[in-house]
Amino acid sequence: MSLFGNSKKEDSFITQLRTQAGKTCDCLAFLQQNMNDITDETVKQNKEMIDELIEIKIVLVDDLHNTFITPIDREDIYNISNAMFDMAKYSLTTLEEMYLLKVKPDIFISDMVEKVKAEAHELQLAIERIMKNPRIASEHVVNVTKLEGKIDKKYREAVKDLFGDNTMLEKDLKTILYTREVYRHISNMSDRAQAAANVLGMAVIKLS
Repeated sequence: MSLFGNSKKEDSFITQLRTQAGKTCDCLAFLQQNMNDITDETVKQNKEMIDELIEIKIVLVDDLHNTFITPIDREDIYNISNAMFDMAKYSLTTLEEMYLLKVKPDIFISDMVEKVKAEAHELQLAIERIMKNPRIASEHVVNVTKLEGKIDKKYREAVKDLFGDNTMLEKDLKTILYTREVYRHISNMSDRAQAAANVLGMAVIKLS
């Protein structure tokens, strides 16, 4: 149930989502900045960022339990938060996987991570504008969908290129499979951005 107005409780939910979106952007930026040189300390720092997001999500869910007065539907708030948290968590597991499997970023990984970071930024802008400028928020939601399509295409190109070298297949199948797993992780991260965008899009329609 939603009730429109200017209560502090309503504002707090949008503020919490905005904070979470900002920290999700930070996680993607951290992945991009550190994936060329990953260490134990790098992974530890990223885990600490995820711990902050867990706390934000716990507080948001608790607030949802304590009130039915929300700026947009309670289920929408929860699902947006959940999808963004999954994005951030994928940034950590991607970093961990690259470190564990010793996968270095190639042109495909770099491009896909750049685009997922852009998706996170578009989600942040959509959340910032959803109450006062829902139609502008909708444009940012559409941008996420466009980026997701580009990432999906890049993923297919990457897999084709990866398995297209028969000499490499014979010499180092393990590296190929490990790299493909990283591609898959990044693609899944983009899917969660699209999931958040879908819910935001429905929220915009309900506000119209």
